[in-house]
Amino acid sequence: MKTSLSNTLSALFKTSYKEKISFFDNKESRKTYGWTGINDNVMGGESSSSSLINKNGNFEFKGIVSTNNNGGFSSSRKTVSKKLETTSEIIKINLKGDGKTYQFRIKNKLENYYSYVQSFSTSGEWETIELTLDQFHPTYRGKKMSLSNFKHQSIEQIGFLIGNKINEEFRLIVSKIWID
Repeated sequence: MKTSLSNTLSALFKTSYKEKISFFDNKESRKTYGWTGINDNVMGGESSSSSLINKNGNFEFKGIVSTNNNGGFSSSRKTVSKKLETTSEIIKINLKGDGKTYQFRIKNKLENYYSYVQSFSTSGEWETIELTLDQFHPTYRGKKMSLSNFKHQSIEQIGFLIGNKINEEFRLIVSKIWID
């Protein structure tokens, strides 16, 4: 009887419990976690940005987007290596934006030239954005590709991009990115 109950509880625990996947958490460390900025200056543009960990341990992505010289975007990305249980999972991002629209970008393989993208708007207040993985669509240089939406079992890169086709200052503060 005791063994049977133990086996039942063990089976129930294995099927109902799902481990949280953390991409970034301000409580883990004060390191920059490998965030790298890529701006339109790689193509002759004049936008600028910084990617840093602020005094509260939050990831802060801020700068100026300029449409001068055919520019118009700033981005920051981070290499990760995470296995997923299912593509119907939801990425959650606790953040404080500036009322502007951003993209959250993921890659299932670093060597892919395209990213899977989903846009979100910020309110200017602390909030948790929820993005369903199977709603991320493949994009390359701002153009949607004729491939299927994200259906992979791993994420190797995450990132943020702002490119609203206007000159603007921006600031995005992120305390946590996770799947649970």
